[in-house]
Amino acid sequence: MRNVNEAVLAEMDCHHPVAAKCTHAIPLSMARKGECVRVKCVCGKDETRRLLCNLGFVENAEVKIITEMDGNVIVSIKGTRLAVSKVMARRVMTV
Repeated sequence: MRNVNEAVLAEMDCHHPVAAKCTHAIPLSMARKGECVRVKCVCGKDETRRLLCNLGFVENAEVKIITEMDGNVIVSIKGTRLAVSKVMARRVMTV
């Protein structure tokens, strides 16, 4: 598994206290097509975290990467397919 060190987390705007626990997680944007991952934490500002949480990106949620299209990551989460921009996908830390 690929590790994300503290410098990378800082660059990704992971200021939430939970983010410190995500040092062995990878951003959703780095997951490969067909891969199933589990959400470890969501980084970013409160508004960003709230939006992603409302879309289903909550701790331990299972996410399957369907494909990438036009700069978006297409995922299946809780039985629903949705497109998330690469920028937003970088905020979702997974294992």
